[in-house]
Amino acid sequence: MLMTKNSFGKNFIWGVSTAAYQIEGAHNHDDKGPSIWDIFVQRKNKIARNQNGNFACDFYYRYEDDLKLMQGMHIPNYRFSIAWSRIQPDGMGKVNQSGIDFYNRLIDYSLSLGIIPWITLYHWDLPDALEKKGGWTNRDIKDWFGQYVAICIEHFGDRVKNWIILNEPTVFTAAGYFFGVHAPGKKGLDNFLAAAHHAALAQAHGARVVKSLQRDSHVGTTFSCSHVEPFSLKERDIIAARKADVLLNRFFIEPLLGMGYPTQEIKVLNRIERYMKQDDDANLKFDMDFIGVQNYTREIIRHSLFVPFLRAKIVSAKKRKVETTTMNWEIYPESMYHILKKFDTYSNIPPLIITESGAAFKDLVVDGKVDDPQRTQYIQRVIEQVFRAKSEGVNVKGYFVWTFLDNFEWAEGYHPRFGLVHVDFETQQRIIKSSGHWYAEFLR
Repeated sequence: MLMTKNSFGKNFIWGVSTAAYQIEGAHNHDDKGPSIWDIFVQRKNKIARNQNGNFACDFYYRYEDDLKLMQGMHIPNYRFSIAWSRIQPDGMGKVNQSGIDFYNRLIDYSLSLGIIPWITLYHWDLPDALEKKGGWTNRDIKDWFGQYVAICIEHFGDRVKNWIILNEPTVFTAAGYFFGVHAPGKKGLDNFLAAAHHAALAQAHGARVVKSLQRDSHVGTTFSCSHVEPFSLKERDIIAARKADVLLNRFFIEPLLGMGYPTQEIKVLNRIERYMKQDDDANLKFDMDFIGVQNYTREIIRHSLFVPFLRAKIVSAKKRKVETTTMNWEIYPESMYHILKKFDTYSNIPPLIITESGAAFKDLVVDGKVDDPQRTQYIQRVIEQVFRAKSEGVNVKGYFVWTFLDNFEWAEGYHPRFGLVHVDFETQQRIIKSSGHWYAEFLR
């Protein structure tokens, strides 16, 4: 059953998403300061093939052509992020006018083409100057972030109404401060808990700043989510799956909704109280206008005696011998339906918007074309699952494809291609893939 755009109603929001460090390039141009990712990619063997985002898609200089391409694909909404260190090279204090000018040009040109901007205020590229002060492990980051948000509202809020506070706090705190596989490369439970709590505080604080300066704003935040199932019906696997669900899906949404941190399943998480002060419980809560849901797969969880704290581990898709993407994630579009239904069970949940959804597959350029039927089919099937949830009463209001352009995929470098548009990173040539043509036709 293939849905049409009209099946979702005229007010449903359709778009694409990108992130600054992954596409902009120009990493040290026009007085931009270094971000933690500019520093992290210099460390040997941290990124596949020791690649980096120094040039990426060169979007900083090619944004006009890319936006024209987007307009030609009938894409009405564009979610992009602002690089904090373009606005404030040191993360606080002096504002870089060149950075302000770039995003003004990007916003103005988008609007001139009839494309509505949705700005993500933080998509993982913390100014390195702030990391030298402890980064997300430093409680002062709440105030640093609030000042940066206020600058963005002051300079862009006359034209931009849609704001996303954080992108996937679970990922940037766990991968960056617990496992050390993402910038800034820190490890340890205490680093993670400090970073997580301060990110949760900044999430609500940033939204308050937006609303205080722009009452008619439409503000939300995004969460990475994975549908979780136990490996078997054995009690220990069921318990392990519950623990994984806490970390993958519940840890940031529940304090935002005023429920506090879900520490009952994983007692060691109670150590987060070390970083909490009076009134923090109240300050973690904020009534967002929407919640961004970002789902790519499901995870199968089994008990493991050898995993500290959790006693749980993911059973890889490879071991389960299921079909995967080039990220080695199981192809399971039904995961989107289950996640939407799960979030809908919260009594005070605001409307949901899928702010990222897509898949990475190996693409080949043949006679100047890129045929990617697997990606097309995946997006179609996910959209069907969104309609299924919507038909059952879930208040889901939009869908953004990740991503518009093939880009720098963090620790995986340039190998995984998620884009609707193929990018030759040597020549910067763009080719709309067959999935992009399908999405354009769907939106038209």
